[in-house]
Amino acid sequence: MTNKKIILTGDRPTGQLHIGHFVGSLQNRVKLQNSGDYEAYIMIADLQALTDNARDPEKIRHSLTQVALDYLAVGIDPTESTILVQSQIPALSELTMFYLNLVTVSRLERNPTVKSEIRQKKFGQSVPAGFFTYPVSQAADITAFKATTVPVGEDQEPMLEQTREIVRSFNNIYGDVLVEPEGYFPEEGLGRIPGLDGNAKMSKSLGNAIYLADDADTIQKKVMSMYTDPTHVHVEDPGHVEGNTVFTYLDIFDDDKAKVAELKAEYEHGGLGDVKIKRYLNDVLQAVLTPIRERREHYAEDMAGVYKILQDGSEKANEVANQTLKEVRDAVGVNYFG
Repeated sequence: MTNKKIILTGDRPTGQLHIGHFVGSLQNRVKLQNSGDYEAYIMIADLQALTDNARDPEKIRHSLTQVALDYLAVGIDPTESTILVQSQIPALSELTMFYLNLVTVSRLERNPTVKSEIRQKKFGQSVPAGFFTYPVSQAADITAFKATTVPVGEDQEPMLEQTREIVRSFNNIYGDVLVEPEGYFPEEGLGRIPGLDGNAKMSKSLGNAIYLADDADTIQKKVMSMYTDPTHVHVEDPGHVEGNTVFTYLDIFDDDKAKVAELKAEYEHGGLGDVKIKRYLNDVLQAVLTPIRERREHYAEDMAGVYKILQDGSEKANEVANQTLKEVRDAVGVNYFG
């Protein structure tokens, strides 16, 4: 019997992970894993990815291994955390079916995260039913492992609240079986970082990201193309730090806060060019990302071993999810044949 809290977290495999994922969630997962206080289940949510990519399954199959490599590269340890593949846990689909009966269409329509994503993806009236109901699928993912803690960005809090509502409804009707989870949020300012173009969000779909797999030359080219201050035309011009993507990244990635403060003061006064601060940021990012890339390349040399990690993790997760499903079936009363 363990007193550890239980984490459930993960990502949709729709492409390689980028430094926004690293700052917003991956670092936290490694920190929590290494604390010794948590039992972590980290899910590659391929079924959820198919809800809006059903016509391009090859994209999901390819991205699955890319995400797995990114996990291992940042320090997620398969001997400490269970890395699993959503589609390989059949109990999740059955739990989703039970939970769908406890949620109304109008409640799903009110979920602000779903509404926002429907707008972003421009579904209009052609929203796939699987996408529309994915908050219920997420509730199945979380409750299957009786997760007490779910590391999420602040924009995902409505999804977590929907899970809590499902847990309360189920337990009220059928008895105390499910565990109500809490959110674990990134430190202020680290939940979301802007894209290279200054867009409010770094995104695979917007093509404004630095990926964990990017080589040194690619990182340098991307950094040198970054959005800074459009009014800072000449080196001697006073520049703006607020909203300047280069300085936003330095605040996040550079541990030498005194140096960053010095650069900001010089930039605002005038006399510091964009090229110089971009070169400095490139050095900072290379120091952070080079060891990650090297570990990624090491794991990529043994893809059979990576698949074995995913298979072993999914088999372990299956045992846990099946136990929860049994308890749910017993509580609902559909265990007709023992």
